[in-house]
This record gives sequence, C-alpha cells and structure tokens, in this order.
Amino acid sequence: MTDVELRNMVSKTLTCRIDKRENCAEKMDQFLKRCFYHSGQYDSPENFVELDKKLKQHEGGRVSNRLFYLSIPPNIFIDAVRCASSSASSGNGWTRVIVEKPFGRDSESSAALTKSLKQYLDEDQIFRIDHYLGKELVENLSVLRFSNLIFEPLWSRQYIRNVQLIFSEDFGTEGRGGYFDNYGIIRDIMQNHLLQILALFAMETPVSLDAEDIRNEKVKVLRSMRPLTLDDVVIGQYKSHTKGGITYPAYTDDKTVPKDSLTPTFAAAALFIDNARWDGVPFLMKAGKALHNKRAEIRVQFRHVPGNLYNRIIGTDLDLATNELVIRVQPDEAIYLKINNKVPGLGMRLDRSNLNLHYAARYSKEIPDAYERLLLDAIEGERRLFIRSDELEAAWALFTPLLKELEEKKTIPEYYPYGSRGPVGAHYLAARYNVRWGDLTVDQ
Repeated sequence: MTDVELRNMVSKTLTCRIDKRENCAEKMDQFLKRCFYHSGQYDSPENFVELDKKLKQHEGGRVSNRLFYLSIPPNIFIDAVRCASSSASSGNGWTRVIVEKPFGRDSESSAALTKSLKQYLDEDQIFRIDHYLGKELVENLSVLRFSNLIFEPLWSRQYIRNVQLIFSEDFGTEGRGGYFDNYGIIRDIMQNHLLQILALFAMETPVSLDAEDIRNEKVKVLRSMRPLTLDDVVIGQYKSHTKGGITYPAYTDDKTVPKDSLTPTFAAAALFIDNARWDGVPFLMKAGKALHNKRAEIRVQFRHVPGNLYNRIIGTDLDLATNELVIRVQPDEAIYLKINNKVPGLGMRLDRSNLNLHYAARYSKEIPDAYERLLLDAIEGERRLFIRSDELEAAWALFTPLLKELEEKKTIPEYYPYGSRGPVGAHYLAARYNVRWGDLTVDQ
C-alpha cells in the first residue's frame, strides 16, 4: 500500500466526533499528513531497522516516543516485540507496546507469554488492553461508589443479596468462527471483560487513584475468589432456528467451525469472593452470542426489607419489591435504581419505578469510544485501566482448572435456539442460589 492509499482508507472513517470545533477539515488534513505506511516481516530485525530509519526521518532529531500497537495474531507477538525492542526502540523518549487479548489460553500459556514479553520489555512498557475497562460506565463505577455517600455503606453482604454481570450479543460468530472456536465464550468474554468489571466493582477503597493502588485492590479481589468448579457453571451453544420465515444458522453451520465443535457460545457461572465484605454473596456471570438482545450490564439486587410494613400489599413475591441498581454499560448507557412508591390515588397501591440517569438525555455530548480513551491513556502513560501481569495471573488461576476440566471431559454444551434467551440450565443455576436473572423479568 502507498502512503496515499493508506490515507484514503483512513479518511473514510475519520471524523471530528468528540471535538466539533472549527477547522475540522484542516485538522483532518494535518492528521492524515502524519500517516505513513511501511511494510515488513514481523520477525525480521532488518525490516525493523528500515522502519527505524524511516521513523527517524519523520522525527527529525526531536525527542520522540514510540507506541507499538500489536493488533496481530498472538502467535507472532513475541517476534514483533523482539525485533521492535532491539531494532526500533526510541533513542531518546519512551517505547511502549499495546497488546490485544487473548493473553494466552490458560495459566501456562499466559505465563509463557508474559515471561517472553518481559525478556524484551519492562512491565511499565507493556499495556494489556481490555476495551471494556475504557467504557464510560465502567469508568463511572468507582465514582458512583466512592464519591456518593449513599452507596458505599450498602456495598457489602449486609445489604446486597447478589450481583449479576450480564453480556449478550444478538448475533453469532459471523465468519469469525475460526478464531472463536479456539477460545470459546469463557476465554473471550468472562475471564477478561466480566471478571475485570467484577474486580473493580468488589474492590476495597484504594489508597489513592494512582494506577498501582487501584490495581493492588483488584488483585486482592481476584486472589480471594473461590476456584470455579463444573458445578458452578452452565455452558451452551446456539443451534439453528427459524423465525418469521428467516432461518438463522447454528454455530456449527459457520464454515470456519468444525462440525463436531463443543466450543461454548454461552456460559453462566456463579462466583464467590471469600472475604469479609462479600462472604456468601453470589456473583452471577452470564455471557452469550446469538441471544435475544445486545447488552452489557451490572445488576445489584439488594436484600428484602426486614419486617416490611407493606408485605401484605406486595404479596408473596418479595423479589418484585426489592431495590435493584442497574448500570447499563451498553447500548444506551444508563444508571437506574428501582424503588417502590405509592401510586397516586385514594387507595394504597404500590408501584415499582426507576430513578433513572439516562446518559443520552442528561449529556448531549457524544461519549468517546473506549479505544479512544485507552489509546490516549497509553500515550500519557496512565496505567490504571490496563491489566498488570499479576492481575492476569490471578484471573487465569481462577478459570484454568475449569477450562481444562471442560475440555478433558468433552462436556457437551446445552443447545439453545438462535435469538432465544439462552439455555434453561442458566435459570437452574441462578435458582440454586435463590436468584432470578434481572434481565429476564418483565420490567427490566
């Protein structure tokens, strides 16, 4: 590709979304003039020396920093890092590397990857990116909790009955099956995105907002968690389904997926944090593809009001009358709290309604994309939204025994129709802990 071809390609999706002030076209031109294309082999030090020469021409002797973004297959990470660090590091500024997941498939491969990266880089040069940590509502989790007096005293086993972390997509693998089949939904979503959100949600108050202080607290949560067993997990795989005259494909209909694949496209799990704050509170996690809707949310269900004066009016189903805090990460970002109140009128009728902070209604500004925030953080050296190696190790330690057992026993997933609410087994798993999935009730 020539520089001009690259610029044309970039310009098709380039916008001034976040900062719509004057001279947008001028700024875009300035940006595009700084885009260059250079090709070479990932494992060739000579090619990286050529890249270094080309970079030096553009840098013109100024103090320059270099950020390498490894959006490449994981099996060539190490070759690229080796060559970049030896042949194309910045001579007078910093050199940093952004690594995309997957960070290995299990504890062993992840540890090997970390060890190899650290042969060529220091920990503070490695930025392991998990774009969920850059999402506005995940960022807001700590603010909500630590800067509002009404939440922090309630944030424990004393008042919280269960916490649910829910991720669903309304489409299947759509041609990405080859990649996905090697990893499955547990590695793709649970072990990273959802577990990271759980750690942020459940951590103790950090000493400061410094990256190391926050990451120290997250690691403590992960290390306090009970190892997962097969009994705590339900796995599923979507099958073909015809709806409204349209036939939706099964996972194994994807040309890139083996016909006899047992890879889960859905998983639900019950996790427990064995510490003083969360002892006995089930953290229920659920992630799946080809479900009835697209969402990512955290739902906090509070305990029933003891000796509730209005029990007679509420009836026997106390779950319908409990408070619930919902943090909707996507789509249509919102935070709402379900409360009980009286319906206006002469009688005494109770109604459940929402105190709702709907982002689109409250803030007219467009919300930056998670990657925009994280790339800016990496350039500024802000690490709190990136994953440290001991954090990664603790996350894999939690899931690796389960993943090994699923693969060794060749556990057959429960099949669910494309576009449905997922396997029935997920309901039984929740019911065992006396929980109902909050996203399946009538008034979500």
